Amino acid sequence: MGEHGPAADEHIREEETVDVEWSGNWVAGRLGVELVGDGELRELLGLALRRNPKRAHLLVSNVLGKHVPQRPSVVHGVGYELGERVRHLLGEAEARRAVVLGYAETATGLGHAVADGLGVAPYLHSTRRPVPGVAQAGGFEEAHSHATSHLLLPEDPDLLKATAEGSPLVLVDDEFSTGNTVLNTIRALHARYPRDRYVIVALVDMRSEADQGRLAEFAQEIGARVDLVARARGTVRLPEGVLEKGRSLVAEHDARDAGPVASGPSAEHDAQDAGPVASGSSAPRPPVRVALDWPAGVPDGGRHGFTPVHRAALEAALPAMGARIAGALGEARRVLVLGFEELMYAPLRLATALEDATTAEVRYSTTTRSPVLAVDDPGYAIRSRLVFPAHDDPADGPGDRYAYNVAGAGFDAVVAVVDSAADTPALHAPDGLLARLAGHTDRVVLAVVPSYVPSPTPHRQEAAMLPEPLRGPAFSSYAAKDVGWLLQDLSDTVLEAPTEEREEAIQSGGAHYAESLPVEYQPSPQYQELFKAALDTSATRIARAVGTVTETVLAERGPRPVLVSLARAGTPVGVLMRRWAQHRHGLDLPHYAVSIVRGRGIDANALRWLAAHHDPADVVFVDGWTGKGAITRELAAALEEFAAAHPECGPFDPEIAVLADPGGCVRTYGTREDFLIPSACLNSTVSGLISRTVLRSDLVGPHDFHGAKFYRELADTDVSGLFLDTVAARFDEVAGAVDAEAKELLAADRAPTWEGWAAVERISEEYGIHDVNLVKPGVGETTRVLLRRVPWKILAKRGAGADLDHVRLLAEQRGVPVEEVEELPYTCVGLIHPKYTRGATGADGTAVTAK
Repeated sequence: MGEHGPAADEHIREEETVDVEWSGNWVAGRLGVELVGDGELRELLGLALRRNPKRAHLLVSNVLGKHVPQRPSVVHGVGYELGERVRHLLGEAEARRAVVLGYAETATGLGHAVADGLGVAPYLHSTRRPVPGVAQAGGFEEAHSHATSHLLLPEDPDLLKATAEGSPLVLVDDEFSTGNTVLNTIRALHARYPRDRYVIVALVDMRSEADQGRLAEFAQEIGARVDLVARARGTVRLPEGVLEKGRSLVAEHDARDAGPVASGPSAEHDAQDAGPVASGSSAPRPPVRVALDWPAGVPDGGRHGFTPVHRAALEAALPAMGARIAGALGEARRVLVLGFEELMYAPLRLATALEDATTAEVRYSTTTRSPVLAVDDPGYAIRSRLVFPAHDDPADGPGDRYAYNVAGAGFDAVVAVVDSAADTPALHAPDGLLARLAGHTDRVVLAVVPSYVPSPTPHRQEAAMLPEPLRGPAFSSYAAKDVGWLLQDLSDTVLEAPTEEREEAIQSGGAHYAESLPVEYQPSPQYQELFKAALDTSATRIARAVGTVTETVLAERGPRPVLVSLARAGTPVGVLMRRWAQHRHGLDLPHYAVSIVRGRGIDANALRWLAAHHDPADVVFVDGWTGKGAITRELAAALEEFAAAHPECGPFDPEIAVLADPGGCVRTYGTREDFLIPSACLNSTVSGLISRTVLRSDLVGPHDFHGAKFYRELADTDVSGLFLDTVAARFDEVAGAVDAEAKELLAADRAPTWEGWAAVERISEEYGIHDVNLVKPGVGETTRVLLRRVPWKILAKRGAGADLDHVRLLAEQRGVPVEEVEELPYTCVGLIHPKYTRGATGADGTAVTAK
């Protein structure tokens, strides 16, 4: 490999001997931070201050090609040499079976270079860019980062699976400090794709003494061998209060830079870059676009996987692409090739090809999401910064992006390399990246690499024909980010029928309950006040249950579960779980609502959509509470049937997470108490104004989602937001109790007892009903009976208190007797009248159908 291999060591030293002062002196002197370790450590690293509340300092690599422009041959050579060391460690046989995984955004290029050094290893890097139609093979969080969520989106779903002979996983990051990110990744992947060997690769091993022993303990914990390969070793010694000192220094510089900006030549180096600075008196020249002729079928990087076949095709095409770029540079003698966030490898290799194609001095770096303080001082690693808006329509919304050490660096040409997804109007806007660069160089060249789009599998092609989820405010009163409804909007269809007619049709077998809707119950002022009082009383208890079930899910189902609530009782709970994860952990969990119908199963089209957009193993089904466990059983049977019919989609886990499990039907719950959950007191007005789901053959075709209605006309009585906000306001208050309860539950035997089902069977026979479907146990189910069905009588546990106030009020309005009984495992049970006709004893329904 020549200078792309081990000989690159000489170039690192050649580059770094130019500066006499170490680029960490400024931070070290002001914060008292010490960098100790190998003699090469200061050549590899400088220091800067983060704009990040989680960590004060930033280790700035001189050889990574991210923040500091460096010779591309050096950047690639350092990674390549680490890959050769891994190959030597594994031996040729294991190296041929290895898979390399790099971390976004800083180590995507480094990981790819390591894979090059291994020679025959496929490569994948994590990404923060979701891609429609590509299922997740996993995901993880990076605790100290400003942008924490990582996705794994391989085109080949088997890429991360270990072979029968064993296939080591090589994980590459720029630094190995606490080790939390890498070890959490291994733990999550090992649970899904177990293997017997892992190799961690980093430019620098910066673990503290306290963290040194964790690797061996971790390897023993998972029962696998874990090796570490690093170029240099050392540690950062941080004085007490360093985070606060760092914040103060950043604030001090921000205040200073808020004053007038220099207009002379020194403005080119202005630390906080107030905007473009012309290098001459004339307006900057427009960018020159160069046609790369990128080889067909070669991915732009490792986001979806990069194989040895891809590597060979790229290597063959690089000389010609380097020559095309060289031809667009004119007389430029000092050139920067600037990559784009995660797109590091393609620009790096184009830069190495340019080195071979020109006598000009070539440097390489990339833009980044990371906000870092810039200080124009030779003892500081980030001398200048350019700020510009994101230009690739990021999933987490618009925001600033940065290019460091470009302004004032004396480049007379900059080659900006982006993928086609980022070649947008925002890139070319007056405040965009190209305009920012044009203010600091004589020539800007734009090279666009085609964004690689994986070939869809047949099931993904079919799923692509399904519509995107409905979201508020167009459908539901919930915020768009709270939930996506995998339903079709039937708001303009008349579906409501009087409760008595529905009950007679359902029990006679003339219709299924999901083929029509009950008339929406309009609560009286007295009932609305009862709801608000119940909410105020139970909010803390609900917050504890929300926290407990969410912490259990995060601990057992991975760091980034996909919440899928069963519409609609599960949906307010799903929203609250999402809010807890955001509030306590900064996680932005996806949440969807799907329809499940007793006797008809779950919406298979919704499952197909989920399988095409997420890893089914990440999906966690959420419901409000259990009664006798009918829906729990229904879901398990439906998912088994779906897996048999659609093996290409991968299996979904049938385990349901619920707020309350009084029936002992599930193992993931917030509590097993049967208490009043105020969202059960009302219908659509506490569920985002969405109706029950509807499944009727004349409305729902074979390629449609199940349907539901959005009751926009009930907005004046909507308390959906009040319910969520009242419970969420108690999150901090219950945090300590939740931590203790979750820890206790995780260690406990939580196997379902099915106690509730046994009680329902006994009651069904004892009261002569002989149909368990007409026995509705628990406060939530009893409330539903009173609101939607024709109740016969209510069984209340003797001594039940305020949790049943609303049940007693509804029963009085419906003319339904409440019978107090002993030895009831639930607080109450609602009985639907058996063999119902409109002449049967029971309610007349006037409270339900009255306008």
